[in-house]
Amino acid sequence: MKTEWRDGNRLRLLANGEQYFPRVFEAIRRAKESVLLETFILFEDEVGKALQEVILDAATRGVKVEMLLDGYGSNDLSPEFIRSLTAAGVRFIFYDPRPLVFGMRTNVFRRMHRKTVVCDGAIAFVGGINYSAEHNSSYGEEAKQDYTVEVKGPVVEDIARYVKEAINSEQPVRRWWNGRSHRAVRNRAPGDAQVLFVWRDNDEHRDDIEQHYIDMLREAKEEVIIANAYFFPGYRLLREMRSAAQRGVSVKLIVQGKPDMPIVKVGAELLYNYLVGGGVEVYEYIRRPLHAKIAIQDNFWSTVGSSNLDPLSLSLNLEANLIVHDRAFNQTLRTELTRLLAEDCVRVDEDKLPPQNWWQLGKSIVVFHFLRHFPAIAGWLPAHTPKLAQIAPPVQPEMETQDRVESDSEKERAKS
Repeated sequence: MKTEWRDGNRLRLLANGEQYFPRVFEAIRRAKESVLLETFILFEDEVGKALQEVILDAATRGVKVEMLLDGYGSNDLSPEFIRSLTAAGVRFIFYDPRPLVFGMRTNVFRRMHRKTVVCDGAIAFVGGINYSAEHNSSYGEEAKQDYTVEVKGPVVEDIARYVKEAINSEQPVRRWWNGRSHRAVRNRAPGDAQVLFVWRDNDEHRDDIEQHYIDMLREAKEEVIIANAYFFPGYRLLREMRSAAQRGVSVKLIVQGKPDMPIVKVGAELLYNYLVGGGVEVYEYIRRPLHAKIAIQDNFWSTVGSSNLDPLSLSLNLEANLIVHDRAFNQTLRTELTRLLAEDCVRVDEDKLPPQNWWQLGKSIVVFHFLRHFPAIAGWLPAHTPKLAQIAPPVQPEMETQDRVESDSEKERAKS
């Protein structure tokens, strides 16, 4: 599938569940023809049940609803929850579900990590928010801080076409002369209200999102702010962050200070000396777990999506981001990031860096060799030939009764 920069789009930044869930549920309620939904996590909590309700209502109205959920992230849904949707006519698909082995899930790598929704081909949502109560502030100290973009305009057609291909509603057209990989699409005529839909897959677009980050850092002139929940990127991206800072660009990085998984902070801390020593300002977000995957550059460029900057997202998972070139949206996201920095972050100064000793130096050498070679290492991991497992709708009792009646009638006619 070809992707291009699209002009004339309208954008709205949505923070956390309080802003996102009402908007996406309302869009589903207003849908007249189709709803396409992809998510990594759907929990059977109050948020999941609210989504179930609006989906059932849409399907009852005759809207064609197709849902693709990750078989790892949404593994705990009850059969009753799923059956209620399929019985209403919802096309419900799991991405690469696998049975438990000794009570453990085995499809750890190469997850379907996208979070996208398209209604009637007219409005779309792309970001990092799952369908879970932990994205609402009312969840408490463990509530996640995250973002999604609502978009209307020409780019919605690209998003819809991609999701349809992903769930096999439409088959992609392949040309024999097309290569197996593509360079990240360049914006040849920068302006306002421009949006590019980008994704990472294990086929033709393996490093598109990472390449957009690298190009952004190389072209930055004044300021870059990156907020990323799971930060352990490849060596090329780390090098470009330092290079930008050393040529005078203000480069700020926001990572988790109160992580949802301790290993996340351990990994990020191994990079602190390299980044801070190269002039990058590193901040830890300490209000609650950070789940964001957002960034801005200078006065126009920004991105919001599902892709973390870690080995899973950059080399294994299926991800989707919006790249935006728009002054107003850039300013909106900049205001939000500036607020986080001022109110909820602690800067990692030189006196807070991990000690520089032989043990730390040895770990850093191992880490950087790992990051440099991870794309090749990823190729050794279990080969991915994922299956899309569509859940069949239940057999209606009325149909069974009718079948029995017809069968009994045929038997009576045969006797006579």
